[in-house]
Amino acid sequence: MDPRPIENEYAPYYARYVSLVPETDVIEVLDRQLAEVSACIAAVPAERETFAYLPGKWSIREIFGHLADAERVFGYRAFCIARGDQTPLPSFDENEYAARSDAGRRSLADIGAEFALVRRANLVFLRRVDDAGWRRMGTASGKLVSVRALAYVMAGHVRHHLSVLEARYGVRA
Repeated sequence: MDPRPIENEYAPYYARYVSLVPETDVIEVLDRQLAEVSACIAAVPAERETFAYLPGKWSIREIFGHLADAERVFGYRAFCIARGDQTPLPSFDENEYAARSDAGRRSLADIGAEFALVRRANLVFLRRVDDAGWRRMGTASGKLVSVRALAYVMAGHVRHHLSVLEARYGVRA
């Protein structure tokens, strides 16, 4: 079995995230990202946590809040699909979630702790998925997706946002 997902395992929209993860051991990538996200958060001075590079763009806190939300959503999708649940899973509007997250009033440390807890829970689960479970397909956002593709999307999504934080917000771990 190819450890990386192939194109028919995810919607074209997610190709950008999957492409950011050339590694074949996605569990190792997901595990390493705990330290990377923590270091990135530690590099943000308290007075910059609410900074947004343009009006209408998310603040640094809101980006990390989005990472926690997306981690939870992608992990739930992987869990349901791995368990053989064929119920179509809904999409989520990240802007609506961000607007209702209250991330702007939470400390970045608190948001980071939430992300880490959700990621650790997802890692515990993903480490126990067997080969058949990794290849199992389900429907999310009206598109077919495999469990392994969701794991790569989770890793690539974090890499994408850490890159945005560096390029547009000046946040470097």
